[in-house]
Amino acid sequence: MRRLFALSSVMRMMDKPVIAKVRGFCVGGGNEINLFCDMTIASEDAKFGQTGPRVGSVPIWGACQLLARYVGERKAREMLYTCRLYTAQQALDMGLINDVVKGEELDAAVETLCQEILDKSPQSLRIAKLALNAGSDQEFYGSYFPTSELLASIYGNTENMEGISAFLEKRKPDFRKFRGRA
Repeated sequence: MRRLFALSSVMRMMDKPVIAKVRGFCVGGGNEINLFCDMTIASEDAKFGQTGPRVGSVPIWGACQLLARYVGERKAREMLYTCRLYTAQQALDMGLINDVVKGEELDAAVETLCQEILDKSPQSLRIAKLALNAGSDQEFYGSYFPTSELLASIYGNTENMEGISAFLEKRKPDFRKFRGRA
C-alpha cells in the first residue's frame, strides 16, 4: 500500500500535467491510476469501472476518495457498489475522462493535447495543478491510511478469499452466503 501511495503522490505532486491514454480496459487499479491523472483521452473501445466488491475487496487507492469529485457522489456509489463497466462515451458523459477518439486517432489526439499544453507557461501550469489538487489532496491523504488499515483487516478472511478464488477460477463468487453477518 505504501508503494501505491508513493506512486499516487508523485503523480499528484508532479509539476507537470499527467495525461492518460486509454485503449481497452481501464478497470480496478487501472481506473484508480486514471483518477490520479490530470487528463484522460480514450479510444472508443475503452471500458472503465471498478471491481473491488466483485472480488471481495475495496478500491481504496483512489476510487473511494476521488471518484465522487469527478463523476458525482451518486454515480460514484453506483460504480463502486455494482462494479459495472462503462463505455468510453459513458465515461466522457459522466466526467470521468476528457475525450473519446477513434482508436487509430488516439496517439495523434494525445500528441496534439501535449503540444497544446507545451505552448503554455510552465509555472502557471504548475501553480494551477497544485491549486486544483489542494482540496482533493487534503481529503485523499487524510483518508488513505485509515481506509488502507480497514482493507488490510479483511484480507485473507473467508469472504475475501471467496472473491479471490472465484476470480482465479473464472467463476462467479457466492457472496450471498455471507449475508446476515454483521
